[in-house]
Amino acid sequence: MRLVETLRASHPHLTVRGFYTREVRENGERVGFEVVTLDGRTGWLASSKICSPESLRWPTVGKYKVDVASLELLALPELQVKQDTDLFIIDEVGKMELFSPEFFPAVMRVMESNIPVLATIPIPRYGRDIPGVARLRNHPGADVFTINTANRDTMRESVYNQLSRLMQKRLEQLFSP
Repeated sequence: MRLVETLRASHPHLTVRGFYTREVRENGERVGFEVVTLDGRTGWLASSKICSPESLRWPTVGKYKVDVASLELLALPELQVKQDTDLFIIDEVGKMELFSPEFFPAVMRVMESNIPVLATIPIPRYGRDIPGVARLRNHPGADVFTINTANRDTMRESVYNQLSRLMQKRLEQLFSP
């Protein structure tokens, strides 16, 4: 989100669509994750606390029940390709999000739209990769940056510069005779 704030500050007329996920903590303990749209709407992605008759049918990742309907309600409208969009933010494309049968096709439409995308994907664990994540990592238009706590501040500038170049290139394509 700091990168998005920097982009918006340097490009005040930027139209950004998308969402991010964040941890939900209670008394210092992580109890779930929520989906947050860039205009501030929120809803559950996954929770270890929700216990309802409906949640018994939800898929699980570890101790978390994934609320696919909530994810789809918030994230899918944000992934609609519209020509006035300058940048898409998708944080993240991971195991929980991929339980939605509509999510990955929407992400692929965004990837094929020629609109710059900043997406986060998990690093493969134990040599195993999630097939949808592998497709994104290997997408011909993807530049992959591996970010960790040691390099995140320096990498923010590299990612910012790459996104600025992509957005400038797109503007040139849109307005060339």
